[in-house]
Amino acid sequence: MMMSKPVILEDVEFKRSQNTLNSADWNWSSKHYANHDIPANYYESSLASWLSFDALNKDLTCDVVVIGAGLLGASAALHLAEQGLEVVLVDKDRIGSAASGRNGGQLTPGLARWEAEDMIHHFSHEEAKKIWQFTAIESMQLIDDIADKYGLHLARSYGHITAAVHPGHISSLTKGANARVLLGDTNTHIVSKKELLDYVVSETYHGGLIDRLGGQIHPLALNRGLVHGFLKNNGSVYENTTVTSIHEQNDCTYVNTTEGTIKAKKAVVMAVHHSSFQLLENSPNTTIPFFTYVGVTKPLDVDLEQILPKKYPVYDTQLQIDYYRGVSKNRLLFGGQGTGSCWNPEKTSAYLLGRIAHVFPDLKATSFDFVWSGKTDLTVNGAVDSRKSTAKAPVYAVHGWSGHGVAQTVRIGKAIADDVFGYNQDYDRLTQIEHKNIPLGRMFAPLAIPLAKCLYSAQIALQPGKMISF
Repeated sequence: MMMSKPVILEDVEFKRSQNTLNSADWNWSSKHYANHDIPANYYESSLASWLSFDALNKDLTCDVVVIGAGLLGASAALHLAEQGLEVVLVDKDRIGSAASGRNGGQLTPGLARWEAEDMIHHFSHEEAKKIWQFTAIESMQLIDDIADKYGLHLARSYGHITAAVHPGHISSLTKGANARVLLGDTNTHIVSKKELLDYVVSETYHGGLIDRLGGQIHPLALNRGLVHGFLKNNGSVYENTTVTSIHEQNDCTYVNTTEGTIKAKKAVVMAVHHSSFQLLENSPNTTIPFFTYVGVTKPLDVDLEQILPKKYPVYDTQLQIDYYRGVSKNRLLFGGQGTGSCWNPEKTSAYLLGRIAHVFPDLKATSFDFVWSGKTDLTVNGAVDSRKSTAKAPVYAVHGWSGHGVAQTVRIGKAIADDVFGYNQDYDRLTQIEHKNIPLGRMFAPLAIPLAKCLYSAQIALQPGKMISF
């Protein structure tokens, strides 16, 4: 049997993807394949070939069913199995084929788009402090603890930058840093335009925030590493298994799939996304789907350290953020945008190359080896939507990550496991965050996203120093 521990290669291997992609997701690579073949994206190409799992074709009984084998589901499954429960993990496609294996790989603190100031505004000081510790310090530490426990190499590094595209944004970044200090986090400091050049060699920015807590990681290696730990704890995995309905009964909860039914005696965990939110009872309309895009360049002609001397990943503060970081063999990963309908590879590549040229105009010959799209959900208030039903075997459901939260998904997975055992109030605290419904929001996303961006752009035109990131 193939080893379940993920192995990061020295460089990419151009190959066909083993994944089945969700609707409207696509991969492009500079190596051409037959029309029916999907090229692997950068993350899959930079990992050794890995396990595949059979589809479920029978009825089962277990303690917990986890639906969705991304970071949240794999983490919940791992932490439940570590406590001795019998856990079944199912995914409609393959492990890491959706957002968990397609994101930018940045590790940033906060609860989706909720940061320290938001928590202080919505909670008492003590509650805000607990949630910040949970979504920041504990989230980062948990990843390190899992890596140490299971001997995982995840291309993990420390340090992160938020770069200000307008001088007025320094004030907002400073307020955010001060809010973090109030909550017991002293991992940030503000730097001037000149000082930022020691981190990012670009004249685009007017200073920024250096965050020693954040960092970067190989997200697909992390996802596979969590499943590796789950398998070590006698977990069962089924891929290409579509859940058709969930029924809560007096004594248990039934998860029906196309080829079998699973009886869950203690709980069901669901990592909700655009193709599964309708499984929830009374399907909440608290999220809108949107598309985002990532590219990885060919090896650069200049050393990466000439543009990112300290190798810190970067977010900026424009409305449509740019984010980028160095990856293996002197390549630059660069992502951004958020659209209501999916762009094609040509439009995406042109946009991202234009953004690279804007930030680093000296990289004139840059071209991509990989470009891909991804789909995620956003909430009105920017915080992730966490739910728990009242059944004897309750359904835990989490969605609305707004394009952020690699570390936090892992931490919330552990919080769900803790809640099943009644260890603490961590997950219950997240369910107290109020969310607004968005009538017909999912249906009208292709119109709603451009409209929202136009309104935000108008605000920025009137107040250029106001920091609004979409």
